[in-house]
Amino acid sequence: MKAVSFLRTLALALALAVMPGIAAALEVGDKAPDFNLPSTKEGKWSLAAQAGKKNVVLQFYVLDFTPT
Repeated sequence: MKAVSFLRTLALALALAVMPGIAAALEVGDKAPDFNLPSTKEGKWSLAAQAGKKNVVLQFYVLDFTPT
């Protein structure tokens, strides 16, 4: 059982070492990557569609709408 756990951990470590930069963090001043979300109206909302129109502020609520 310990050998299987060790092999899984080793495989994960090797996979992460082989794929550097895939999940690279953004630095201050970098452009946010484009993404699409379902709209509360019709269609989809895209960050790229907002370019040059106005400021966009994203705020995530972790526990506001989760069951208690």
